[in-house]
Amino acid sequence: MLAARCHTYGLPDVVEIEEIPDPVAGEGQVVVDVAAAAVNFPDVLLLADKYQISVPLPFIPGSELAGTVRSLGPGVTALAIGDRVMGASMVGAFAQQIALPETSLMPVPDSVELDVAAAAGVAHRTAYHALRTMGGVSPGDHVVVLGAAGGVGLAAVELALVLGAHVTAVASSESKRALCLAKGAHTAVDSASPDLKEQLRSATDGGSDVVVDPVGGPYAEEALRAMHWGGRFVSVGFASGEIPRIPLNLVLLKGVHVTGFTMAGIAANQPAETARDNAELAELLAAGTVVPHVSARYPLAQTALALADLAERRATGKVLVLPYA
Repeated sequence: MLAARCHTYGLPDVVEIEEIPDPVAGEGQVVVDVAAAAVNFPDVLLLADKYQISVPLPFIPGSELAGTVRSLGPGVTALAIGDRVMGASMVGAFAQQIALPETSLMPVPDSVELDVAAAAGVAHRTAYHALRTMGGVSPGDHVVVLGAAGGVGLAAVELALVLGAHVTAVASSESKRALCLAKGAHTAVDSASPDLKEQLRSATDGGSDVVVDPVGGPYAEEALRAMHWGGRFVSVGFASGEIPRIPLNLVLLKGVHVTGFTMAGIAANQPAETARDNAELAELLAAGTVVPHVSARYPLAQTALALADLAERRATGKVLVLPYA
């Protein structure tokens, strides 16, 4: 099979396309023909060896995929050859095939295209957990989404609307803010505005109830300062590359609940809520209520360009790699 491989850490252009042996399913594993794989910001960080976890060289980047089951290993009971599935892994998705544990895969409803499933996996689950479980969003809440034109951000805009919230999108360019408004955001604010805090207070009728932050950097504190008493600030990542340092006196004076999560953490520690959120999100996707925005699709040969779209902040929504294109 063909795969995109990283032999040295660095920028996206270190990725090379190579012919390597097909994977073989081990105990409890499934080999999937990858129809589409989505690019996420951690993929860029792993390439540069700047993520929380270092992956030994060489490795195949890519963490989110959808496709069809090609073969089954011993002990697999819930899936069959030909099943349409979606799943996630730390690495390995930018290839024509991948071997994954059966437990890492979920069925894709017949009404959902495989590229849509690939685009909806990590970003939409992250956004939904952030809003539904960690943020406790209720109808009428004012929700501020930082980095709102990115993968997680645009998913959070879309899903907060489904939950009945009033959504304020924060993004860095006019075209990105226009996209957020087209997705249904009630208000869009320029992240570079020198009076960001006041603009957010104005957009949220005096203060937001929930902030979803996949970006970090200098915007986090401004967004927190613009919250109502008792608001919920949910950190889901640091795409800016800068981990913010929030003054705890703000948390004390505003009674704000600051929280965050990882996929593994919420699955291990809140399994009931995780199962509920995943089931609700699957219903939304199957019904077409939620449709991820895909800004670009690249063949496997152009995986480096797909990664560069995210690294250089050109992407909006999701970018896909199509291994058989």
